[in-house]
Amino acid sequence: MSTMNTVGRPTAPNAVTAKPATLTGGRGLLQNEALIFEGEGWGKTGVDLPEPKTNGADLGDLVRKDPIGLPGLSEPEAMRHYVRLSQKNHAIDLAIYPLGSCTMKHNPRLNEKMARLPGFSDIHPLQPISTVQGALELMDTLAHWLKTLTGMPAVALSPKAGAHGELCGLMAIRAAHEASGQHEKRRKVLVPTSAHGTNPATAAFVGYSVVEVAQTEDGRVDVADLAAKLGDDVAAIMVTNPNTCGLFERDILEISRLTHAAGAYFYCDGANFNAIVGRVRPGDLGVDAMHINLHKTFSTPHGGGGPGAGPVVLSEALAPFAPAPWVVHDDGGYRLIEREEDEAEQAFGRLCAFQGQMGMYTRALSYMMSHGSDGLRQVAEDAVLNANYIKARLGDLMSAAFPDGPCMHEALFDDEWLKGTDITTLDFAKAMIDEGFHPMTMYFPLVVHGAMLIEPTETESKAELDRFIDAMRLLAQAAKAGDVDRFKGAPFHAPMRRLDETRAARSPVLRWTAPEGSNQAA
Repeated sequence: MSTMNTVGRPTAPNAVTAKPATLTGGRGLLQNEALIFEGEGWGKTGVDLPEPKTNGADLGDLVRKDPIGLPGLSEPEAMRHYVRLSQKNHAIDLAIYPLGSCTMKHNPRLNEKMARLPGFSDIHPLQPISTVQGALELMDTLAHWLKTLTGMPAVALSPKAGAHGELCGLMAIRAAHEASGQHEKRRKVLVPTSAHGTNPATAAFVGYSVVEVAQTEDGRVDVADLAAKLGDDVAAIMVTNPNTCGLFERDILEISRLTHAAGAYFYCDGANFNAIVGRVRPGDLGVDAMHINLHKTFSTPHGGGGPGAGPVVLSEALAPFAPAPWVVHDDGGYRLIEREEDEAEQAFGRLCAFQGQMGMYTRALSYMMSHGSDGLRQVAEDAVLNANYIKARLGDLMSAAFPDGPCMHEALFDDEWLKGTDITTLDFAKAMIDEGFHPMTMYFPLVVHGAMLIEPTETESKAELDRFIDAMRLLAQAAKAGDVDRFKGAPFHAPMRRLDETRAARSPVLRWTAPEGSNQAA
């Protein structure tokens, strides 16, 4: 006979529930791993190198006089160090990564295989054009797919990420206003309250003043407020669609009409294109510029500081101002149009030294070609279906921020259902870690109190969604039952306990310092 615990696994009836602390700091298969600089590798090297044949006298004062200051590790030691660290991190290969607004989807291994083909992985941006015709053809094909999917006539591939794409779009808008002699007058950019924080930051970086546009009670742009703030001093609006509340802007055509009637341009934050790819073309909605996060919609790797790619599609009005370089195909094959050539005389300049990130291009095109147009449409449909499934199954225990009607790619809950429990959104998220799940995005968007933003993406199966939902329901029931200690002390089972977040924010330790008197310090 056996009983069942809260996650449905058998346990012996007389099992000891108290867990004594381990003597080494390890926890079962999780090793207690120190920083690499805190190990015993000082004074040794992991490989044997031959003695140099010269003494380095010709280097003059460039000869190193002090120890190099790096520990030495053998191959097994190095491998084990990083594997042990990897076991302390959550990963998309481990379980659902429900970060709303981030689209943490599975990256197919086929894409990785394609990106590692020698013709793409080992080329150099300064190679002669004649030797990289295949790479240029790939870039041209990717550009064609992006233009087709968005209904836009031009695309700039070189931006490295979403915010870099915003910079590209606003610089193209600025260049267009400069060309028409209106730049000095049009100094404002309108941004909704629910926008990604990079939107107003990018506008300010380009030199514009930012004016906030209100949001309606149902989580969408307040068209009346937008109309009141549009005028001949506005350069552009920046609207995310679907927006950060996980909702489609139903008045998007009217927003576009009002913007263009005022002589401004419509910048669309395409971070959530994953929810509408294959179903809606932003060009048909009146969009003038939109960045596309390849890591969100087309499965290229996400996070870790890069490399990334955020191509920007442009309308006919902005296409002449696209940054160089771009690919063209003529009788001589594929070539790059550079800024100094006559064909790019209106380009606002360059965003980076070369053409962009070939690995990201290869992965994205591989994803597109393996899905096809019908498959990409299904991507959007499945992403929206999964989000609405989560919203429906949690709606009786947790309070949806906008309960009326379906959501798009992400389900947004507020903390109304936690009132009276003495448990906060942060407490709930920490308890999720104990159950083996990465927390959803918290406290964003700012327009929703105690926001919990969950985006399952299309790559999660129903079984994995149910596993996640069941854990969320158990936690919600525990919160409502008054099991406060479970939440206030969480996480109990993570490699690290809860940090003092206020102190961490105000007094961050950004550099490891060796203890005084240690051989590392020497």
